[in-house]
Amino acid sequence: RPIHYCADPSVLGAPFYVMERVQGLILRGKTAHRLGIDPAWMQDIARTWIEELAALHALDVQAVGLADLGRPHGYVRRQIEGWQRRYRRSRTHDLPEIEQVGTWLHEHMPPESGAALIHNDYKYDNVVLSPQDGRSVIAILDWEMATVGDPLMDLGTSLGYWLEPGDPEVMQQIALSPTTLPGNPNREQVVAWYEEASGRSVPQPVFYYVYGLFKVAVIMQQIFARYQAGYSRDPRFAGLIHGVRSCAQMAQRAIQRNQLS
Repeated sequence: RPIHYCADPSVLGAPFYVMERVQGLILRGKTAHRLGIDPAWMQDIARTWIEELAALHALDVQAVGLADLGRPHGYVRRQIEGWQRRYRRSRTHDLPEIEQVGTWLHEHMPPESGAALIHNDYKYDNVVLSPQDGRSVIAILDWEMATVGDPLMDLGTSLGYWLEPGDPEVMQQIALSPTTLPGNPNREQVVAWYEEASGRSVPQPVFYYVYGLFKVAVIMQQIFARYQAGYSRDPRFAGLIHGVRSCAQMAQRAIQRNQLS
């Protein structure tokens, strides 16, 4: 819950807001592996996480006063072309595979599936679980990229972060969410559970998954470019270029096999 917004930049150097603090459990990367989450508990968390995404997409944006938050018409095209531009601006290596994935996305854009409030960075470490039962979602964090757009593109972003145990080791090392813990569904099941919870059909799941991988790859490329230019010295960023390549290769494999796993 937002508590206060201050538009005066003289206070902190920029406009800012203060939000309510929520006490709960956040699942982050490798730290979640030390919590002793059994498969049944993990499956309950996964179902709740997917149901909350579906509930977010079901909100009436007119009723909640957010209809003017974004421009849903043409959203799919703007996203594909926008992430292609961001990649070109931050490119540091010759990686034809990522260029090919971007071209494939541009050539295979599906019709828009509608307009909804979308989070645009929905993954395990952006939700807070109840400290009482560890299963129910009591808050969703990091709304900075939220807009009104195509809900299936939001699902695609989440699929891009969703790793399975058999995915490349380089991706396992930089995983942001513990999606490989026993009890988690695979990506095909994530889509099926989302369809069940939302009542929406996902007719071209491979497109949305490939979009998610491309988006994650470009984000890593942007961070790596800043690291290489000396704007960041965080050693964790030194190997991100390998993650960019791996995302592109996973996307190409999904396209060739026409499947998510």
